[in-house]
Amino acid sequence: MAGTDESQPPILASDADRERVAVVLGDAAAEGRLTLEELSERVAATYSARTSTELEQLTRDLPAPVARATVPERRRGTRWVVAVMSGAKRTGRWRPGERSVALSVMGGVKLDLRDAEIAGNQLDITAVSIMGGIRVVVPEGIEVDVGGLSIMGGKKVKVANIPPRPGTPLIRVRVISIMGGVRVESRPPRRPQLRSGV
Repeated sequence: MAGTDESQPPILASDADRERVAVVLGDAAAEGRLTLEELSERVAATYSARTSTELEQLTRDLPAPVARATVPERRRGTRWVVAVMSGAKRTGRWRPGERSVALSVMGGVKLDLRDAEIAGNQLDITAVSIMGGIRVVVPEGIEVDVGGLSIMGGKKVKVANIPPRPGTPLIRVRVISIMGGVRVESRPPRRPQLRSGV
């Protein structure tokens, strides 16, 4: 029968599909397989992709992601907050992953940790700003360690100089800023205390 060998129409990509590809690209950059410029280009292409075929092309030269152990849904944390020519924020009650990435490409990201549920005694955040801005808000009385690199960009830390409250986690922020800005600041907590291991 004629037409049986014709290729199928392209499958439209979903937001979840784009998020999975962004995670694969971020892991590849962390392993040194992609430069920051390549990462920014591919992430921008990821969020503008219309079909699954376009997404597959963005990771075709990368190894398949290693399967991770299944984690109960309630224990999963947000690993990525991405803004590409747009804005993204996480505020209120939310759970960041133990290692989280905030990526801003010509956009803005805000992470408010004052009501966040942090599992463990340390939270590592990699803040990558490429011609964008990232703002991290922590409650006063939390120990914060900020390091990293800024190229034609800015890194500003404005944390209250008060002793850390007992039992609170350490927040480590690694900054990679290229013609962008990252700001880490403390504000009075909205809740009595930030608990770790919730």
